[in-house]
Amino acid sequence: MPVLSALSVTLEVPELDAGVKFYTDAGMVADVEDGNARLRCEGQDRDSIMLLGGFARKRLHHISLRANGLNVIADAVGANGGRVVNAPHGFEDNGLWVEDPNGMLIHLLEHPADAELAEAPTFEINAPGRLLRKRRSAVLPSSKYPPAKPLRLGHILVFSPDVMKSVQFVTRALGMGLADHAQDVIAFTCAKKDSDHHVVAFAKSPGVGFHHASFQVSDPDEVGRGGRALLSKAGRGDWGFGRHTIGSNFFHYIQDPWGSWFEYFSDMDHIDDHALWSPTNYEMEDSLASWGPDVPKDFVHNYEVDAQEFVSAGCAAEAAE
Repeated sequence: MPVLSALSVTLEVPELDAGVKFYTDAGMVADVEDGNARLRCEGQDRDSIMLLGGFARKRLHHISLRANGLNVIADAVGANGGRVVNAPHGFEDNGLWVEDPNGMLIHLLEHPADAELAEAPTFEINAPGRLLRKRRSAVLPSSKYPPAKPLRLGHILVFSPDVMKSVQFVTRALGMGLADHAQDVIAFTCAKKDSDHHVVAFAKSPGVGFHHASFQVSDPDEVGRGGRALLSKAGRGDWGFGRHTIGSNFFHYIQDPWGSWFEYFSDMDHIDDHALWSPTNYEMEDSLASWGPDVPKDFVHNYEVDAQEFVSAGCAAEAAE
């Protein structure tokens, strides 16, 4: 009955054109029709981000997850504090629509697995006693690199007013596994088999909301190049280049037009069998990064429940002054 992977996130947004520009600047492919936008990774035939235009503010509409055994999940939802609901207006009544105990809408679909990604060139590092690269440079002139291209949606992080209640729901009702957490402030859940370290993560907030979607690129250099290029176009806030402790991945986050975030990542921990994995409860100082720049003041701020409207990505610095 388990969740297998992340499929997409759907947002209500006030400025559709701004959202389309942001995500296409990030390297995604857009289809815009009837006031909505569908965005996918190049080479994939399914959406990873959907933007519903015409709303007063940005708000999480729902997340979509690939799963099987939907009948078993449906039976477990109510027993674990959630409820099965009808498809929202404008969406197909396919798969299984549920609300978690905090009111977050989740769409579960028996969807085919994505095609395996092509093997990328090895990211070689000359280390003490281990010289792999000789008589050649590791880095080309910057003009020789194409723009960063997200390969796939890896995970979604959402806000929750009760992180451990959210974890309990997705592990008991949706068949996921707890990967790691930091007290009751942030938690990471994975699929039980052949999973990235996290597929859905939760951060503590007064209410439900969208924090970020994270997209894999080929290597740490592309994380760095892509992050700097998107930052220069978005002109808002960023966090990175850095490396997480939990999950071990290299990261660069760039703030979207509404105060939430887009992440490029590379080199994520892999959990082939959750039964052989031991979750760790980290101290808060290790909850965000092993190394990297200072965390922006509003990195874990949920603008969906705050009356203050997000204006610009300079707001993190402005709020600190």
